[in-house]
Amino acid sequence: MRVLLTGCTGFIGRHVVAQLLTQGHQVVAVVRQPEKLKGFSWGHAVEPICHDIHAPEPLDMRRAGKVDMLVHLAWPGLPNYTADFHFEENLPADCRFIKALLDQGLQRVLVTGTCLEYGKQGGCLAEDCPTNPVTMYALAKDALRKYLQSLQEASPFTLQWARLFYMYGDGQNPHSILAQLDKAIETGEKTFNMSGGEQLRDYLPVETVADTLVSLAEHQATGIFNICSGRPISIRRLVEEHLEKRQASIRLNLGHYPYADHEPMAFWGNSHKFDSLKQSALR
Repeated sequence: MRVLLTGCTGFIGRHVVAQLLTQGHQVVAVVRQPEKLKGFSWGHAVEPICHDIHAPEPLDMRRAGKVDMLVHLAWPGLPNYTADFHFEENLPADCRFIKALLDQGLQRVLVTGTCLEYGKQGGCLAEDCPTNPVTMYALAKDALRKYLQSLQEASPFTLQWARLFYMYGDGQNPHSILAQLDKAIETGEKTFNMSGGEQLRDYLPVETVADTLVSLAEHQATGIFNICSGRPISIRRLVEEHLEKRQASIRLNLGHYPYADHEPMAFWGNSHKFDSLKQSALR
């Protein structure tokens, strides 16, 4: 499979590239700065196309050659979830970029969404739960999905919407909780400031997320798929397990930060849809 990929140098993208190459696929990487690819072990193995998704000029598919599908991971500006630019800049840029490729004959598209599309709904969330986003980031992602679904009515194409829950691992944002914890351990801090830690969330190692996305791309299935573990874990337990793994001792200053107001206290994903797809492929 020959894949046109955006966001290849991002947290998820770098792992998706590695997994695609491991599985024997070809990767055509859309990047603004091709020289950044040299910093990755797989940099020499991908075909770079220098293009800015936010530029008004569409990407000419002839530059990429014949591709089987687009895997669209790029989305700048995170982890700022509340800024207007998600809706005012990122959303229209993505709409233009993807529609231009569809107009040139692209038939298969995989786009990453977010669990924040569900809004403040709690408990175990399945793909058929209604969306009710409360942040600009989630609102923009939800609108992009609906826009692409509307395009399917006029010009049928395969759309896979991969709704991501929480991830951790190499390349994660330095402001994420485990990255901050690692920094505190490495600098010899005696205490680690965090929230009360009672929130229940759904976490996966980023390598598992990448493997799941590639597996989804290899199937012709269409629709929305939760990319999640299906198992809730408290933030406090997540931190404690990471400390055990690092064999580190640090006092947790619980309650230092307030709980986020854009998320419910307890929610996690239902992974049954993707699990069933994977099981059917093994039969």
